[in-house]
Amino acid sequence: MRKSVKFILLLAIAGLLLWWFGRRLDWAEVSASVRAADWRMLAAAVVLVCITYLVRALRWRALLAPLAQNVGLRELFAATTVGFGALFLAGRAGEVVRPLFLAFRERRVDAGAALVTIAVERIYDMVAVVVLFAINLLVFQAPNSGAAEFARVRQAGLVLLVGAIFGIAALVWFRQYSHTVIVPLERKFGGADSFIGRVAKTIVGILKQLAAALGVLVDKRELAITIAWTILLWGLIIGANWLVYTAFGLNFGLGETVFVLGWSLVGSLVPTPGGAAGAFHAATAGGLMFLGVAANTAAAVSLIIHPVLFGPAVFFGLYYFLRSDVRLARLRQLAHAPANEINEGKASASSPQEAVS
Repeated sequence: MRKSVKFILLLAIAGLLLWWFGRRLDWAEVSASVRAADWRMLAAAVVLVCITYLVRALRWRALLAPLAQNVGLRELFAATTVGFGALFLAGRAGEVVRPLFLAFRERRVDAGAALVTIAVERIYDMVAVVVLFAINLLVFQAPNSGAAEFARVRQAGLVLLVGAIFGIAALVWFRQYSHTVIVPLERKFGGADSFIGRVAKTIVGILKQLAAALGVLVDKRELAITIAWTILLWGLIIGANWLVYTAFGLNFGLGETVFVLGWSLVGSLVPTPGGAAGAFHAATAGGLMFLGVAANTAAAVSLIIHPVLFGPAVFFGLYYFLRSDVRLARLRQLAHAPANEINEGKASASSPQEAVS
């Protein structure tokens, strides 16, 4: 019941954000901008977005390789599109669907292992976005913004970059020395049945999961492959965004495209259903307006780029979901498996030393 209340609340927040986004717009002018857009460019952007799902599937297979060999690319593509479709429709609550759907279609893949690799994917994408946005701010100057305003944006980007560097350093340290954190916690709370003991056991399980996830990155060859897929992935995403901006007659280069993409991704972090509906639109339009784009044109771009970036996953995801004869009872059973592994601290090893070996 609480999940339903949370979903309704997030849906209400999305509606409120959409109202705030559109309350002062001239919708006749917005509609005219949409009609004037070059739909050939938009179609090309959709094609690039579809290719990103294939690249994500290929990167996912590389991340899964140490845990499950020879996972079918078709199954990975299906699970990727179903997962991103669920993420668009249900917000962050849909994140668990992708690994569960893969485990349903590919019995050799453990749901817990798939969840681990999703966490690693998040690290890759977070670092890629922060580095792209921050480095772009070092060389890019917004043509229509005040020096003081852009300086604040640049400072924020540099703070994100420094935070990402420290975060990576912390993960590297944890990868090497996780046993120094896990072993003392297990010794102190291993036999405790109190509430604090149960919470500590859950934390230990999560730490083991994280250690196992970072263990995927040990192989230098696999690391190089997954980094290459990540570079290609974000190159395609940047290209799709640029095509949408060009479709609306915006003379954007790489600097402007990455700058607005950074704003869009910040908006997409808001966990509202509909692919961060409302927040994504407001953030994207805000980035465009910061570069001097008129408010109504910026709104038109944000309204179109949203389904271009998120819509293909819904189409493919619905197709694969309906063809997979998915039973909700089976998905619930798979959903409990990784949760139990976390609570019992048995993510991928029988001891902390094995988890980080």
